[in-house]
Amino acid sequence: MIKKTVKESDFLKCPHRKKCGGCQLQNMPYDRQLSFKQVKAIKLLGRYHHVCEIIGMEKPYHYRNKVQAAFGERRGQIISGVYQSSTHNIVPVDSCLIEDIKADEIIVTIRKLLKSFKLRAFDDVSMKGFLRHVLIKRGFSSGEIMVVLVTAVMDFPKQSQFLNALLSRHPEITTIVQNVNNKRTSLVLGEQSRVLYGSGYIEENLCDFRFRISPKAFYQINPTQTEVLYKKAIEYAELGGNETVLDAYCGTGTIGIFASKNAKRVIGVELNPDAIRDAKTNAELNDVKNIDFVCADAGEFMVEAANGGAKYDVVIMDPPRAGASLQFLRSLVTLSPEKIVYISCNPETQARDLSFLTRKGYKVRRIQPVDMFPHTEHVETVVKLSK
Repeated sequence: MIKKTVKESDFLKCPHRKKCGGCQLQNMPYDRQLSFKQVKAIKLLGRYHHVCEIIGMEKPYHYRNKVQAAFGERRGQIISGVYQSSTHNIVPVDSCLIEDIKADEIIVTIRKLLKSFKLRAFDDVSMKGFLRHVLIKRGFSSGEIMVVLVTAVMDFPKQSQFLNALLSRHPEITTIVQNVNNKRTSLVLGEQSRVLYGSGYIEENLCDFRFRISPKAFYQINPTQTEVLYKKAIEYAELGGNETVLDAYCGTGTIGIFASKNAKRVIGVELNPDAIRDAKTNAELNDVKNIDFVCADAGEFMVEAANGGAKYDVVIMDPPRAGASLQFLRSLVTLSPEKIVYISCNPETQARDLSFLTRKGYKVRRIQPVDMFPHTEHVETVVKLSK
């Protein structure tokens, strides 16, 4: 386990901790946070196998490459920040200890420009106003920056002047996208988007590969720990070059492309069409010929594959927080891969799914927690199962 490398007092400096609620463990020194998460993983998964020591970060700050801020008005002033935990109240934030510094600076600039250009922030009660959210994605390795302006209407008053002012203050921005969300919803992004500047996407390097990231597509928010997590998953898959691999819930194809180096063939399955489009582009970017992507619900795909007698040697699965559906798990057992690598952002639902799989002939061989989200309660785990 990696011990803290900064002063203990540094973990107590966030002025928003009590109001925001996003960093539940901010009051703990980092080594205690890791111990807390280790115990949590053992309690939930320890009955299946020994839990390896959690892999933490050497520098557990400003690790988020994706930052989003809600905009509103309070006493006639435009504010921007994060929603208070379990509420729709905006906590004004100019800088955050876990968010990318440059992204925070850009958000503050946008807030000031709204006032200069006499543009209103959105009011979700009256459903009036212009800017609802700002979403920023940054490639830590590539240096590319995407700014997504989420507006309530498509009409953008003084658009050219606004963009010129923003780019003159932040020439490091490589693309700007406008997304329109005019619904009464807690979702940040709407259905309609248009590119205002640049390509409409950014690219990022991860290990030996390059990945394209669009506004809607999922990409891990902590690139440093993503490398650790995915390398561990590939290690657990024990690929020898002749295997057919199924990458379920594949997102933009990151881990499937990682696996393609040592597999005969990889199939990636994902429901999000934007992610699938990016996944196909990512395969082309990296000249990966032995991977195919299918836009489908992972559970339904597994049912059809099982009914059709498909054969997969290894299944890598990375489901959402709710875990895998019973339909998916039953089909997984029917497919009967020799090895399963289960990546989870929620060890509680993972423990439930492991209970099913271990009753159906699989045995847990390795469990590795990884701290993807320092200062929060969340812990990511990679589990290797085999027959």
